[in-house]
This record gives sequence, C-alpha cells and structure tokens, in this order.
Amino acid sequence: MSKIKSLIRKNPKADNSVPLTITSDSKNTENTSLDMTSKTNTPIEQTRWNGWGNVNINKKVSPHGAKLIKTHIGKTKKLKSVSLQQVLKTVPKSRLPAELTDLDIVTTDQEIRLRHARGQSFPDWIAMHGGDFEVFPDGVAFPTSTSDVEQLLKLAQEHDLIVIPFGGGTSVVGHINPQQGARPVLTVAMSKMDQLMDLDTESQIATFGAGTQGPAVEAQLDEHGYRLGHYPQSWELSTLGGWIAARSSGQQSLGYGRIEQMFAGGTLVTPQGVLEIADIPASSAGPDLREMMMGSEGRAGIFTTVKMRVQSQPEEELFKVAFLPNWEAGKAVLKQAVQQDIRLSMLRLSNAVETDAHLHLGTSPSQFLAISTYLKARGLSSEKVMLTYGFSGDKAQNKLAITQFNKLLKQNGSVTGKITNIMGSVWAHGRFKFPYLRGTLWDKGIMVDTFETATNWSRIDEQMAQMQDAVRTSLVDEGEEVMAFTHISHVYKQGASLYTTYFFRAAKDHATTLQRWQKIKHAASLSVANGKATISHQHGVGRDHAPYLTAEKGELGLQVTRDMLKSFDPEQRMNPGVLLEE
Repeated sequence: MSKIKSLIRKNPKADNSVPLTITSDSKNTENTSLDMTSKTNTPIEQTRWNGWGNVNINKKVSPHGAKLIKTHIGKTKKLKSVSLQQVLKTVPKSRLPAELTDLDIVTTDQEIRLRHARGQSFPDWIAMHGGDFEVFPDGVAFPTSTSDVEQLLKLAQEHDLIVIPFGGGTSVVGHINPQQGARPVLTVAMSKMDQLMDLDTESQIATFGAGTQGPAVEAQLDEHGYRLGHYPQSWELSTLGGWIAARSSGQQSLGYGRIEQMFAGGTLVTPQGVLEIADIPASSAGPDLREMMMGSEGRAGIFTTVKMRVQSQPEEELFKVAFLPNWEAGKAVLKQAVQQDIRLSMLRLSNAVETDAHLHLGTSPSQFLAISTYLKARGLSSEKVMLTYGFSGDKAQNKLAITQFNKLLKQNGSVTGKITNIMGSVWAHGRFKFPYLRGTLWDKGIMVDTFETATNWSRIDEQMAQMQDAVRTSLVDEGEEVMAFTHISHVYKQGASLYTTYFFRAAKDHATTLQRWQKIKHAASLSVANGKATISHQHGVGRDHAPYLTAEKGELGLQVTRDMLKSFDPEQRMNPGVLLEE
C-alpha cells in the first residue's frame, strides 16, 4: 500500500499544475446546493479493490427490503470471496520494455496493476470476488501532462503495445479490461491530471485536466461561484474524460444537459498526433470534430485537457417527491412538463414495482409503516408510482416553475405533503450512495445489475414491457425467478430513457453465477436491439454492448465509424475490441 501512496501522491511539475488563470472577474454567489458528500478526488488507496467506492462508506439494506427481494427470487446463499493477497499471487511478471519501466510515471507494481485491471461491470465483480482476473495490464502510467501522454503513445508505437485509457474505473460495460494477446498492455491512468487550469468567466468556459473526478470538478468551480452540473450515479469516482468518452448523462440532465451540451473542446492525443478541438460556440464548417470524438471510448486517443461550459451557482436548489395514482398519470406529468418547457432540473419516475422496492429498501420499518399508511389514507393503491423531481435556479425562477409543475401534478391526481418533501431531501443527500447497495446485497447472495436505453414516447410502454418480460423470463429454464423494475430517469420532448434494475440469486459458484448473468444480459440486450431503442443511453458501449450495436447503427454506420477510428489509430493499439468488435 505504501507504494501506491507514494506513486499517487508524487506530483512532478506538469503543464496542468500551473496556477489557475481567471480571465475575467468572477463573482461568488450564494450556494445553497446540497452537500455532494466529498470535495476532492478519492485517493486510490481509499477505494475498494474488489467493489464500489470508498472503503469507509457502506449502505445498509433494511431487513424488510431484503425480504421483499427474496419473496421474488427465493432464498439466497453468499458466494465466497478471495482475498487481495490471493489475487496478487496471480499477477504475472510485466512484459513492458525497460524504456517504459524506467520512466518515473510508469509502475509495474502488482497491486496497482490489479486495481487497474477491472471496472464495475457484473463480470468484473465476479472476477474480483472469484479471483479469476484472467489478464492484467503489464504496467500503469500516471501522466501529468499532455507531453507525457504524447511520449507514452510514441513509445507504445515503437514497442507495439496496447494502450487502455483509464479514468475513474467505473465502467459497467467492460471499457478498461485488458485482453489476452501477444502485445503487452499499458494502462494510462489520468488521475494526476485533475486540476482546474483556466476559467474564462466572460465566456463561461472552464479548462480542466481530463482526469478530474466529479467532486473535484464541482469543488474547484464552487470556489469561483460556478458549477458544471453533471451528476451521473458514478459522480463520486468518474472523470470528465470518461464522461466525454462514453457520452454520459447526469441525474439533472433536464436542467444542465447531457455531456454533449457541456463539452466545448479540448486536447486529444492520438497515435497520429495531437488533435486540438476548438471551443467555438457553433460552426457550420463541416462535420463537428467535438461530436465525432465524444463516445469514441478511447479508440481514437486520450483526452488530456477538456474545456467545459459552466454556469453560475444556483441561488436555490430543491428536490421533492410526489406520488401519482398509476404509471399513466406519472408519464403524463413528465411528457407535459418537458413539452411545455417548465423549468425543472430533474424528473425521475419509478414504476409501481420500483416504487414498492424503494419504499422497502430505503426506510426503517417504522418509516415504511408511516409512509404506507399516509399514502393509503390519501387513496393510493399498489399501482402508485413515485416521482422525484428537482428545481435549480434563482428563487423567482423556481417559484414560477413550482407553480406550473404543481398545477400538472394536481391535474393528474398527485399526493404530496410534508412526508414526501422529506423524502426528496433524503434522496438528494444520499443520491450517490446507491451503488454501495451492490456490495451489501452481494454479501447476502443477492445479485443485482442494471441496464438502460432510450426511446420515443410512443414506444415507452411497449419497450419497458418487452425489457422487463425478457429479463424476468430469462432463467425460466433453470427454474429461477428474476425480479425486475424500471424508472424513467431522463426526459426529452421526443422521448425518455428507461433504466431497469434486476435481482437474481447467486448460483453454486462464481462461474455458474456469471452464466446466469450472461443469459439475462443477452435477453435484455436483444429486447432493446429488436426495438426502436438505443443499446446505451448513458453507459457507453464497451465490450458488453458491442455485439448489439449493428441493430442501431447499421452495417454502413459501423463501417464509417471503423474507418474514422482507423484514421487516428491505424495499428489498432488503442483499446481494441471496445465499441467495435474486432
């Protein structure tokens, strides 16, 4: 562990460590936003080597919540987990040439290689707990500048290496896993490039190192009265470069936009040279290089610095919860709100099964009884759905938006009150803790995973039904039940995203459990690919979704993408097999 600390904390002079430049006066505004749990990047030695997040943070699951899941899937038994020491014994000798291992920014330390070998997908969890990592990177580089990355790619070309860009390690679709092959693998971790380098307050453009994690982004902007506003579920650990590479979407995308609206330009180091993407607000000068490089998932090169469109901190930010009689009423509120341009920052609608699950999983027995009694007294049945929503802006803007939205809620039979307002605040304060539930449930033998898509409003109900049915019946041949539920988490005038969570029992061993997941994942992916929906709304493609991309892009679309990426990386050394199958 001491080697990890010394490597991560070593900070040689770098082009992103220069003092912050403010190119116009900035005026601090009152920041009444809720606590975002941590303010700086999480040091690697404080993160779990075989699970999610900070080792000091856990999220409990209520006994009645666990009981609810088990009523669907049956009794469970915990899988065994190997120790870190056991896995370290399987890390092979590095194949990197001396010209790389002699660099101060490159390490072949076994534990660091292990910690950069897997992400957070379900197969990754099976590997980390079962001990079968299969392949490790031969070394991990920690560049501190664009010139460092240029040097690494030049050496990778000279010595015929595979290069894997690494942001926060939060990929859930296999972006960062090294594959078996003759060529040595160098993982390039961007964690040292994590500073706000320039802030143009007149244009509201902030320049960051691409390895800056969510908490550090907002903490550094907050010092000057600004906010980016991108809050994916992985916000605690994921990075700006990763968000751009995978086209991510934050929880408040309705108010702040997806990463497409935030990313203004930056520096991309490719095997063919450095691509500078200008931060021009708009252009009709041919294809947009900014759009072309978003979603490239490390196949074209490595982002080193990124320019982001920011805005002043809001005067007020509020999160609330309402309950509606049924799914149709809830969906009507979402569609009307977005198509009428009511100024909200977030809308999230849980279907009836998810609503029931949330009420069980997120409450104590006394809280569950109080909420259930209140909602029943207000005339809501088991068909009720939960709507979580937010406002972000100055008080006058929020007051108008709340009035407009409350009118929609009333028209559709909503139930609100003191209890539901408290639930909104509780959700906001714990919004980035939900991934920790995976570890808690794992220890109970309950396996959990998610997938997501987006489709038009006219297809929402049919698509949700197809996905849930596919997942719930995917293990029928084994006599196993799968519990599944869905919510809408991002809304557009044209349509919305659908985010499905499912639970199933661990099998007798890790390999058989993985096989169960593979059957569920295939069924879920086919249900998306066969519909008029995207294989990924916010998690990217990685390796897990690549086999299903043809249905969305078509053969010609895939060929155009392949040709474009090959022009940046003709030898296919940048993250091969990710995004496009080789």
